[in-house]
Amino acid sequence: QVQLVESGGGLVQAGGSLRLSCAASGIIFYINDMGWYRQAPEKQRELVATINSGGNANYVDSVKGRFTISIDNAKNTVSLQMNSLKPEDTAVYYCYADARIGTMRGPLLRSWGQGTQVTVSS
Repeated sequence: QVQLVESGGGLVQAGGSLRLSCAASGIIFYINDMGWYRQAPEKQRELVATINSGGNANYVDSVKGRFTISIDNAKNTVSLQMNSLKPEDTAVYYCYADARIGTMRGPLLRSWGQGTQVTVSS
């Protein structure tokens, strides 16, 4: 019902920057919040950053001051600007959206993107 398409991953040297974007489409009445998780090899999925439709953002401590999340409500898009990247930021990054489907009384569902690889070399 909601499709999320991510873009912007890749390989970068330590200290470099990348920008991830995620666009939601489908029968969306409104999006309550969007965000990014990441999962490194042999580690649990970790919440990186979230933002609600009002622009209130939260970050995991390890990325505060380096990553910035933003949302475009008109385009149902969330972006993650990642600066001063470190090798420990290497992971597959997944976006999500918590969206009301169809109508004001429709279900509030979480949808996931397919994941995009971010690799930071030392």
